[in-house]
Amino acid sequence: MTLGLQQGHQWRELVQCLANQSRTPRRLRITAVGPCVNQFVIIGKELEAYALENGINLEFSTVESSLETLKPEDIKTYKNEVLVINSILQLHCVVKESRGALNSVLKVIHELSPKVLTLVEQDSNHNGPFFLGRFMEALHYYSAIFDALDAMLPKYDTKRAKIEQFYFAEEIKNIVSCEGPHRVERHERVDQWRRRMSRAGFQGAPIKLVTQAKQWLAKLEICEGYTIVEDKGCLVLGWKSKPIVAVSCWKC
Repeated sequence: MTLGLQQGHQWRELVQCLANQSRTPRRLRITAVGPCVNQFVIIGKELEAYALENGINLEFSTVESSLETLKPEDIKTYKNEVLVINSILQLHCVVKESRGALNSVLKVIHELSPKVLTLVEQDSNHNGPFFLGRFMEALHYYSAIFDALDAMLPKYDTKRAKIEQFYFAEEIKNIVSCEGPHRVERHERVDQWRRRMSRAGFQGAPIKLVTQAKQWLAKLEICEGYTIVEDKGCLVLGWKSKPIVAVSCWKC
């Protein structure tokens, strides 16, 4: 919830969108799950105030738990509520060599019976068993990312330096130098996620928003080079046709 969204910007967009609907929901509940919830509380208070300004009663709560220890009863649900689960760059961290950890997490999610599960993951194969394969895949993937940073931010920009040092550098180091349980950056291709989700009992819900996504990207006027394509119902954000991030939707 805090990954690049320290002020809860993504959730503000959701609140604003719901407030503009002809039938504004009376209540919106957001539950943040993570091992350290202190940072969530600050975001939650800001979101509650923002929602109130837009005529929505927002209830924000936290669950202090890792994904691997999460239980269905940790998430409070009420009758006649519509439950949506949003996972951004998180599930790949529980992809282990035994596959049992991810299957357990997906089982918990399935038991909650969400109306929709949105899944955002890096679209690259950094989970191979051999060092050379992971190294070459990481080389091409992060070359595209750094190329995009070159086009967006000056070389000596402080913000860029922090992104490179504290985020991407740590990812690369984990991918190429760690093994066994210490390797948590196990990114996989969207096709592999389709197989994993199908085996866990989820059905794909095609995202038919490629036109709107392209319009949104053009409206941002960041820089030329970013691409958005539809891949079997998923949206894939790329840099000069190199896939970077894939978004998919699933239902039970």
